[in-house]
Amino acid sequence: MVASRAIGSLSRFTASRTFRCTGYICRNFTGSSALRTRTHVNYRVKGDVAVVRINSPNSKVNTLNKELQSEFVEVMNEIWASDQIRSAVLISSKPGCFIAGADINMLGACKTADEVRQLSQEGQRVFEKLEKSTKPIVAAINGSCFGGGLELAIACQYRVATKDKKTVLGVPEVLLGILPGAGGTQRLPSMVGLPAAFDMMLTGRNIRADRAKKMGLVDQLVDTLGPGLKPPEERTIEYLEEVAVTFAKGLADKKISPKRDKGLVEKLTSYAMNIPFVRQQVYKKVEEQVQKQTKGLYPAPLKIIDVVKTGIEQGKDAGYLSESQKFGELAMTRESKALMGLYHGQVTCKKNKFGTPQKEVKHLAVLGAGLMGAGIAQVSVDKGLKTILKDATLTGLGRGQQQVLKGLNDKVKKKALTSFERDFIFSNLTGQLDYQGFEKADMVIEAVFEDLSLKHRVLKEVEAVIPAHCVFASNTSALPINEIAAVSKRPEKVIGMHYFSPVDKMQLLEIITTDKTSKDTTASAVAVGLKQGKVIIVVKDGPGFYTTRCLAPMMSEVIRILQEGVDPKKLDSLTTGFGFPVGAATLVDEVGVDVAKHVAEDLGKAFGERFGGGSLELLKQMVSKGFLGRKSGKGFYIYQEGVKNKNLNSDMDSILESLKVPPKPDVSSDEDVQYRLVTRFVNEAALCLQEGILATPTEGDIGAVFGLGFPPCLGGPFRFVDLYGAQKVVDRLRKYEAAYGKQFTPCQLLIDHANSSTKKFYQ
Repeated sequence: MVASRAIGSLSRFTASRTFRCTGYICRNFTGSSALRTRTHVNYRVKGDVAVVRINSPNSKVNTLNKELQSEFVEVMNEIWASDQIRSAVLISSKPGCFIAGADINMLGACKTADEVRQLSQEGQRVFEKLEKSTKPIVAAINGSCFGGGLELAIACQYRVATKDKKTVLGVPEVLLGILPGAGGTQRLPSMVGLPAAFDMMLTGRNIRADRAKKMGLVDQLVDTLGPGLKPPEERTIEYLEEVAVTFAKGLADKKISPKRDKGLVEKLTSYAMNIPFVRQQVYKKVEEQVQKQTKGLYPAPLKIIDVVKTGIEQGKDAGYLSESQKFGELAMTRESKALMGLYHGQVTCKKNKFGTPQKEVKHLAVLGAGLMGAGIAQVSVDKGLKTILKDATLTGLGRGQQQVLKGLNDKVKKKALTSFERDFIFSNLTGQLDYQGFEKADMVIEAVFEDLSLKHRVLKEVEAVIPAHCVFASNTSALPINEIAAVSKRPEKVIGMHYFSPVDKMQLLEIITTDKTSKDTTASAVAVGLKQGKVIIVVKDGPGFYTTRCLAPMMSEVIRILQEGVDPKKLDSLTTGFGFPVGAATLVDEVGVDVAKHVAEDLGKAFGERFGGGSLELLKQMVSKGFLGRKSGKGFYIYQEGVKNKNLNSDMDSILESLKVPPKPDVSSDEDVQYRLVTRFVNEAALCLQEGILATPTEGDIGAVFGLGFPPCLGGPFRFVDLYGAQKVVDRLRKYEAAYGKQFTPCQLLIDHANSSTKKFYQ
């Protein structure tokens, strides 16, 4: 519920435009007295309705920071004091964003839980005044309405929203390790019912406008308008404003009731929730689900349940007090600091620090229509890139095209696309068996098998037909890019773009540069990745780059732990219990045993004894018997179509028995098994930063969490070292080094941090 969404859903706060007030709207307004001095909030009066405009300066989105909140209070006080004004409309001047939430930098600036509690109580007081306003207030919502933005909207007497794909509502605070702190935990249950409120607050899920209307989160929907004398976005905002003003007048004149008629199901649910026994069962069931899905590693969901329960069982005053106290407590937890760090990291990794490329990539070609190639093609056509998908065989090409079509059909089923939009997007894809059209390509992404000679042959063939400006990118997980570029006539145009499977679901893109890769080539690769919706890290070339290099020693330790007699199911339980979304043995099956063997061999040659641990013979025997993991139906587990609960593969018993090694009692407790895996990962990550493979700790944390499933509650390997303590990490490594040798020798960077209490990866 929370752990599964924490990896992917922190990035909803970006979209941009500055509003230009034009046309009759301005001419029909009377201005506020402080119009010239306010920068975030202003209002004008239309008849007897105050239209309050929210527009954070120099920002792509509106956020509830101290300046905006102060000006908002000032404006509302003027409105309440004016005899000429009978109602008000709150609207954003930014197309695509109502209010994206509170400014989390305010929380970062707080040193104590008490300071955070005071922030919460200030917000509660402001929104309570809105809720009790004698003059009806209508929230006119267009675009993102999250967190504090939604808390503001539900404190109003009425909500009107546009039926636009960009209009999405939600309370994602749980994904930052906190809870809605401005009254949201108390208002949502009474507005949408207890089960729906719990679902919103415990998952942070996005609610589209039509769904919000059915739930009672929004009172009326407004259609979006197409182009006319003005752009569609501007026309839609003007129309939304007109409708909202009409409803505000109707509410003031008592011609419209703010109370919504509930359907039969809602009435029955509401009736049931008035029965104490039923409520207790709901609390119990929700707590059980949270414990099962979070393993108790995320404190926020349980605090949310507690705060909601307090408000319902002890009254609103007790609920508001509990909300502000728990909000303060949560903001100071390690988990919250880790998750907020990931949010900031995502924002950083969604910018192109290499500048604007000299030539925009409009025509893309993908070589290889396998799982990865088709996935890359799908996320490209989906964003409007004209894409050629080339394969060596008609069968392979057909399979790849069907994969792209299936991905688009899934979106139609989820109502994320219409069938017309699907067909239009799919028309951007051209499937072929030759290099026709490559002369127009701005970028070619090669996704053929991990074989150096094959990649060399493909690179030579491509360079014979592509234009001079075209970038050649290799989607490889471990082969050094400089070795691939060795046969290129223009190595400055060669770069690595390492996608993760499944491409349409995994957010990370790892871009790899060599000493010869030009800055413009890097800028082009980052621009394409951003267009595909990826979170991007840029690393230096080397065996395994960053992500594969960190994963390999941990996987080697997984094999050793299995050889020491730990059951695959128990190992999975220990790793998920530490916060990894996928168990360690299952991960080997998911990656593919043959792929794991191939990477272990290559990186073992490159790094020697340090990458040792478990016996490579185990993987070799599995491959020889066809136990390749999920793709072959058997690995450590048996996989059957449509069967959720997988059983252990009993045929593995003889292999494990033949390679069994005695465990070392001093380093074999459940906790030691967990830390042996994590410390090897963390040590290798730190070594990558020490050697310059990584440019920043932020990219290291983002790569580990979004590409490899490092526990989000720990914030990534570098955040983990800061929060857990470098000295403790080094002590653990020394303990395991005494038992196993060089594989656990701490790198110099970690030792330096352990020796100085002031050294942190994040200041």
